[in-house]
Amino acid sequence: MRQFETQALSRLTTTPYRQMPNIFEEIRDKANSVRDIELAAVLDRTGSSQDGFDKAKWHTPRGVISVTRQKFMNWRQGTGGGGAIDLVMHLTGYDFKAAVFWLSDSFPDYAIHRHLGRTRSISKQGFSLPGRDDSRLQQVRNYLRDDRCIPTRLIDSLVRSGKLYADKRANAVFLLLGKEKRVVGAELRGTTHSKWHGMAPGSR
Repeated sequence: MRQFETQALSRLTTTPYRQMPNIFEEIRDKANSVRDIELAAVLDRTGSSQDGFDKAKWHTPRGVISVTRQKFMNWRQGTGGGGAIDLVMHLTGYDFKAAVFWLSDSFPDYAIHRHLGRTRSISKQGFSLPGRDDSRLQQVRNYLRDDRCIPTRLIDSLVRSGKLYADKRANAVFLLLGKEKRVVGAELRGTTHSKWHGMAPGSR
């Protein structure tokens, strides 16, 4: 590993982002605000350097990474992902929550702009929630706990409150609440071998 990679990795992994509040709404709002930050900006902020010949290639603390729009691939480790949150988790070893807070702190102007944009954007169409399938709930629990490193007690709290459930495709469905705690949409995250995330139609 190059010297700059060793120094950058040490600097990233010793940053105190491990002790964060377990407030689901705050984490969800911050995640929505930072997930689309350009990967090049994240790589630059973490001390990575763009290859002088191949502009899609970056030299990072975790090795060489290839970037295509919002997707990345670490060929040396055989792993990849999509979006700014996944990239920070890959580079730093942070869990989902810590990566979200790191991005929010590192790109405050972007996070504020995205948050205001979402707040002012009101969908004119009604939304449709996915059907509930409790038989797939354990798979969702395992994914959130093992892959996303979300504390079990937080997952249990969300399930009990009805803010989290599983649909028939084993997607994790997070309800979005508006004024007076009224459901205004849902965020979906895939938990099978094909990882993805999106919004239920008409969510706002």
